[in-house]
Amino acid sequence: QVQLVESGGGLVQPGGSLRLSCVASGSILSINDMGWYRVAPGKQRELVVSISSAGATNSADSVKGRFTISRDNAKKMVWLQMNSLTPEDTAVYYCNIRGRRPEGLFEVWGQGTLVTVSS
Repeated sequence: QVQLVESGGGLVQPGGSLRLSCVASGSILSINDMGWYRVAPGKQRELVVSISSAGATNSADSVKGRFTISRDNAKKMVWLQMNSLTPEDTAVYYCNIRGRRPEGLFEVWGQGTLVTVSS
């Protein structure tokens, strides 16, 4: 079974920065896409940014130029560096990983980490 553990959320003032981390554990043969999603109060889940195994990224327009995703396949980790945060970034952020394990393809979600941007 593949599991994800996220960390790094918290309270930050507008204009501040946070770095979220996500590490995968379990029997993983390979990891394809890794991404961060968020659920803001009263809104549906949205993709924040993703990164393919080749390093190609896909970001929501609202975070371009402010958020950066990075990954380390050997460590089975993905990070989200968030800069110039605004109150509109307040949400629960979820890590998502798709890959292959001995039993076949998998997709797994983290437990979520709360990011609150407020003065």
